[in-house]
Amino acid sequence: MSLSEQNHSSTPTFTPRRLAGKVIWLYGLSGSGKSTLGEALERKLRAENYVTQILDGDVLRRGLNRDLGFSEKDRSENIRRAAELAKLFTHAGVVTICSFITPLRAHRALAREIISAQDLIEVYIDASYATCALRDPKGLYARAAAGQLTSFTGRDSAFEPPIAREASLVLSTENTTPADSLATLHAFVSRALTSR
Repeated sequence: MSLSEQNHSSTPTFTPRRLAGKVIWLYGLSGSGKSTLGEALERKLRAENYVTQILDGDVLRRGLNRDLGFSEKDRSENIRRAAELAKLFTHAGVVTICSFITPLRAHRALAREIISAQDLIEVYIDASYATCALRDPKGLYARAAAGQLTSFTGRDSAFEPPIAREASLVLSTENTTPADSLATLHAFVSRALTSR
């Protein structure tokens, strides 16, 4: 049978992928909801045919950044490496969702400098230490209270909330449902992706 005789009715329809390089950097205390919202946002964007990638602080510390501790120098290097990686994905047209505590304004300024302000959406996931300690999904707050963790962010190590207009979006997860927080985040990100 020649190529011209083949039945093409079973050929799947090709849907082009949507390339819209951008970094969505979610930051806040451990347990604030960064990873949960980041993963849910990625699922929604993938369903809309965006090419996406998640960079999560815990995952990177098990691989690329496993040589880093929690000193101020190591925390800065952790953010530097993550930002450089996110920038590479962005230049390839990938929507990159980063979930990192990013406790200091200097860390966020470093990420902004590397990625560029026009390619970066900074989202502060706002939840108090007390609320995050009640959630404690990884048991870290209990370990910190028992003296088993040192340099714990928000307790032994500073977390600096954003100053006015530093964050593109502030999402308080204390008194809103995950679904409502996701809807707000998705709407904000969608507007940014389609207004390029």
